[in-house]
Amino acid sequence: MSFESGLYVVATPIGNLADMSQRAVAILDAAEIVAVEDSRVTGKLLHHLGLKKKMRRYNDHSSAADRDSLIAAAREGVVALVSDAGTPLISDPGYKLVRAAREAGVSVYTIPGASAVIAALSICGLPTDRFLFSGFLPNKAKARTDALSELAHIKATLVFYESGPRLAASLTAIADLYGDREVAVARELTKKFEEVVTGTAAELAARYSAQEPKGEIVLIIGPPSEDAVADAGDVDAALREALQSMSAAKAAGAIAKKFGLERAALYARATEMKGQ
Repeated sequence: MSFESGLYVVATPIGNLADMSQRAVAILDAAEIVAVEDSRVTGKLLHHLGLKKKMRRYNDHSSAADRDSLIAAAREGVVALVSDAGTPLISDPGYKLVRAAREAGVSVYTIPGASAVIAALSICGLPTDRFLFSGFLPNKAKARTDALSELAHIKATLVFYESGPRLAASLTAIADLYGDREVAVARELTKKFEEVVTGTAAELAARYSAQEPKGEIVLIIGPPSEDAVADAGDVDAALREALQSMSAAKAAGAIAKKFGLERAALYARATEMKGQ
């Protein structure tokens, strides 16, 4: 099988190696260079496939010279871009390389396959007609709260990647800001111990505080309810009154409970009022 020269963005399995497509295997076999996030990880995959290929490290710290070298190679032959797992560029390296290749007139091809975001959405039971993927939540508490507040009223299912050590803290922040919105935690997708657990963020925070989960995690939050929103003037007046004796966080919580609204947006509004 022959392929046109160019840069091929190749999805690899997120766990189960049997999920590697025949076309992806053929591209890796044909590639003069395989650009990898970690040669140890991709080396195991190539060994499993019975392939010995020239690998070149490419990640978010790679230089413009690294990109130029790969693009030059892609003008003359097949260059495959892979990440450690799943589809490159989806919270993985590759954006700058793909953009530079297109600007240089080099053909860029997709070899689609596994993606943890799509895999988790397909089995979690939360709405999938409209969703927003936002990568990893920030590690620091204030930055995480700010990020969640910004996304609070987006009328879509929210999807994040998360790690086991940070999961309980993120779920606690979600419970504080989003209340009883339904949440799903999907982990170890396609592997032996694949698990999808749903419930409120508070329920899942308690579960994972008691036992830190292992493996790669996708965190999914259902969209906000369609309940009628209270008059904005009434809410602002109540917030102003509450802020006379409470912090922005406590005022947001109190008014959220009073009006049946989500705390995240009220916290953002209370913070804005504090600054006026």
